[in-house]
Amino acid sequence: MSDTIGFFKMASTTETTSNKALYDGVDGSPVQTHIYSEADAREPTTSEDQAVAEGLQQIQARKVHWYSYFTTWDFWTLILLGQLLTLCNTATSTFTSFLVEWGTSIPAFQTFFNYVLLSAVYVPYMFYRYGWRKVARVALSDGWKYFILAFLDVEGNYFTVLAYRYTNILSAQLINFWSIVCVVVVSFTLLKVRYKFFQILGILVACGGMGMLLGSDAITGTNNFSTPDMLKGDLFCLAGATFYGLSNVFEEWCVSRRPVYEVLSFMGLLGMCIGGATAGIFDRQTFQEATWNGPVIGYVVGYTLCLFIFYSLAPLMFRMGSAAFFDISLLTGNFWGVIIGIHVFGYAVHYLYPVAFVLIIIGLVVYFLAGSMLGDSKKPWLGDNQEGGVAGIGTAKLKALNEARRQGLIADQRA
Repeated sequence: MSDTIGFFKMASTTETTSNKALYDGVDGSPVQTHIYSEADAREPTTSEDQAVAEGLQQIQARKVHWYSYFTTWDFWTLILLGQLLTLCNTATSTFTSFLVEWGTSIPAFQTFFNYVLLSAVYVPYMFYRYGWRKVARVALSDGWKYFILAFLDVEGNYFTVLAYRYTNILSAQLINFWSIVCVVVVSFTLLKVRYKFFQILGILVACGGMGMLLGSDAITGTNNFSTPDMLKGDLFCLAGATFYGLSNVFEEWCVSRRPVYEVLSFMGLLGMCIGGATAGIFDRQTFQEATWNGPVIGYVVGYTLCLFIFYSLAPLMFRMGSAAFFDISLLTGNFWGVIIGIHVFGYAVHYLYPVAFVLIIIGLVVYFLAGSMLGDSKKPWLGDNQEGGVAGIGTAKLKALNEARRQGLIADQRA
């Protein structure tokens, strides 16, 4: 644990800024370029930093009620975005179940194509924005950070997909709540996130909804489609959820400091290398034994496209909300998984399922009770004035800059 804490401290002390302005590549707002170099020193506060400080002060000085954040577009965007990501995640689980039914279980190889697609889309754009010299500098100075992120992500995908070889879609969805525990512990310990009472209450309410799903299955005895090694599948689910929790916190840390296209480019490139090596080591025999036909190829394509959409939208969720809110939003995947399971896999549904879904949604609402107008977008590890962050879409820094522009504190420099 001490090594991990040292990593975050070292990463935060090696980040500096240059004078050249860049754009995040998502929202078109100007941001300060961050070049990681131990030889450079952090420059004095710039006019942009001062404008951000003024903007944050204006936003936080507003008189708010317990329901104020719920009246903002940010909150409803987060709710809808969370459900869209959940549907994508449930779709990938469904495609994986289809593949297992055909006798095709290739965990590493299956997710390999997602990293290929991420690289094909985001790497050319990164070279277009940075140029090869800056890409090389970032790779040399920060490649090891992105390697850790890609490794955690690849292993999370690997163990989660592997679990479907031994367990069913419902069990795999339910066990993923463990990632919430990992996110909360790691965020509290390493990133110094201090959760408010209503945030903890919201997490507990949402997890209570998930517990209701488990209880309904125990009462009715339905959906108990056991497999010979179901315990092994559950353990793989727990391993995948642990890796997912760690990678979610790390990705939130990265996308709050760096442009989205940079993070996804390196995740794609390094994930492709790590995933390819993992597939070559562990999937050789299962690849040869797998069934290959039109439906199987279609399921792999569907899985890849849904996962690509998931990866492209998740950074916005991490910026506007947090890894914790991201994970409790995904709990509603249990409900969507059952809806699909009823029509596709013949699962039975109990009346407590819709009740549990509503309870999880209530947990998401309670999470933001009596919160600020910035929600979770203001990150404690970026500094009081978010000086360590990027002014990209969804960030508190961009919101502060826009507020400063509305107040006439700085000129609107956007193209």
